[in-house]
Amino acid sequence: MMMPTFTMRQLLEAGVHFGHQTRRWDPKMAPYLFGSRGGIHIIDLQQTVPMLHHSLEVIRDTVANGGRVLFVGTKRQASQKIKEAASLCGQFYVNHRWLGGMLTNWKTISQSITRLRELQEKLGEGAHGFTKKELLSLERERDKLELSLGGIKDMGGLPDILFVIDTNKEEIAIKEANKLGIPVVAIVDSNSNPDNIDYLIPGNDDAQRAIELFCTLVSAAILDGLQAEMLTSGQDIGEAEEVNVIIEEEVFSEEKPKAKPKVKKETTVKPKAEPKEQKEPKEQKAKAKTEPKAKQAAKLKEHAPKKKTVSETRAQENT
Repeated sequence: MMMPTFTMRQLLEAGVHFGHQTRRWDPKMAPYLFGSRGGIHIIDLQQTVPMLHHSLEVIRDTVANGGRVLFVGTKRQASQKIKEAASLCGQFYVNHRWLGGMLTNWKTISQSITRLRELQEKLGEGAHGFTKKELLSLERERDKLELSLGGIKDMGGLPDILFVIDTNKEEIAIKEANKLGIPVVAIVDSNSNPDNIDYLIPGNDDAQRAIELFCTLVSAAILDGLQAEMLTSGQDIGEAEEVNVIIEEEVFSEEKPKAKPKVKKETTVKPKAEPKEQKEPKEQKAKAKTEPKAKQAAKLKEHAPKKKTVSETRAQENT
């Protein structure tokens, strides 16, 4: 696997260059803006392309060195995309609501994660010995913790880098990461403050297609980093792939002889159709039986005396 590649055309098609209305801009984003059109700021993609590429390299190198990536995106447009991208590459995410102290007060957060696992074990065993009221209360507590901590319950410690969508929405998460010295990669729109962002990517953080593109690229970079980590640790991925191919060939070779008897069964069905053809002689025999009867009836009609008419009988009487 290689580092993910992208083109400026892909960014244009995803709407990455569209910013917010000119009256809602942040002056600190002026160096990254191309201009405005129709009252909307246009982001300079000539700067976005190299900055995005550099950010992907940073994420890839972090993962290759055994680091963990935390995806953060709690807004409606990004919530599902963040979860899917993080799950695809085996990383962690926060897509519901950022709890204060999720990084700076990790000890308390880890206790809540322990409580979540206990509830999952209790309710997963059938939840015997609880009343309906107690069971309902436990399920509500579990669902609440799962919603907030489900994406980081297996993280096992602080992340090594954050990938953030919408720096205005995730301001608390960025402040906590800055306090702990955790680098932040973020999509920064025209209405956002680029300060305190270690690796900023100027772009649209509202359009779903743009968010999906960013998440896909980051996920691919992480997968490339994981592969690099496996190679450096001595695991040969190529040999594993060859083993899978050999196993598949053996399975297919064993399945081929099993398919031959099926063809024979189909050929043996054909003789069973012969009795249907034997119906024709029976019909011919039935016709043969009816033909002599018809001939006998015709002969009887020929030899049978003809009925005399009234004029013939009167002529005989006069004689």
